[in-house]
Amino acid sequence: MAQGILTRIAAGDRLAVEECLKKYGGLIWSLARRMLRNSDDAEDAVQEIFLDVWKNAGKFDETQSSETTFIAMIARRRLIDRIRFTSRRISADALDEVMIEPVDRADRKMQTTLEANDAVKALNSLRPEQQQVLQLSIVQGLSHQEIAERTGMPLGTVKTHARRGILQAREFLGLGRLDSSKEVHA
Repeated sequence: MAQGILTRIAAGDRLAVEECLKKYGGLIWSLARRMLRNSDDAEDAVQEIFLDVWKNAGKFDETQSSETTFIAMIARRRLIDRIRFTSRRISADALDEVMIEPVDRADRKMQTTLEANDAVKALNSLRPEQQQVLQLSIVQGLSHQEIAERTGMPLGTVKTHARRGILQAREFLGLGRLDSSKEVHA
């Protein structure tokens, strides 16, 4: 069986580096251009992303994800970090453009897979009670009262588990804490 590009990069194969650039350059560039408004920023980000790919190639595990998913995840994280670092304020219109669905069906599937994997990891990082409450709420669509009745937990405890679980999941996903002055209380 032929070794993958990332495995060969981790082993120091220079030809694999060139193959990686050719195979994944378009994907990385399109992600960078979609998320960053400035071409120069996008070019710098692409270079940083490929450096991260090469540094982390040894961490790739083909049993966990495909090379494309692994590389796209590194790109997405690096781009999000870059946006945060530059402290640019994204307008609502610009955010809408970033969130536009990719045209390519494979891109759409890959993005959905990445986001689903991140969501599962975030959920798995929570305490069992928080996981249970959020699964009943999100997956089964139960209200807090219905969750309390089904689990035997007091209503206040259900609400606390839901709130803390969401806050911890947001932090795990790098979305930060909610602004408490803008919260809506149920």
